[in-house]
Amino acid sequence: MQKFGIRNGPVDRRRLSDQDKQAYNSSGAYGERAQAVGRTRAYRGQAAYESNRPKAATENAPGSGAFNPDGEGIQQERNREIGINKRKSEGFRPQMDNDFKDIYS
Repeated sequence: MQKFGIRNGPVDRRRLSDQDKQAYNSSGAYGERAQAVGRTRAYRGQAAYESNRPKAATENAPGSGAFNPDGEGIQQERNREIGINKRKSEGFRPQMDNDFKDIYS
């Protein structure tokens, strides 16, 4: 297993005797160090990906931010409908006497 610059990476078990190898494996030290190497590889890989991925940005091509002729008509119709609905809902409100228009005076 490559250590990728980690000082406390796993010990190369090929150089250990069978007894030392068995003690090293059963102690859990190898697994802890192998996990540390794995976390480091994942962290460095994520950092490399983040530094090289395309950044989220809006397109600045000509004509991308303006209305097309159809869009203006659609917006005007939508605003007309909003105005009609507003006047209609105002018609449902009860009439208030002039005495109560300003409740703070």
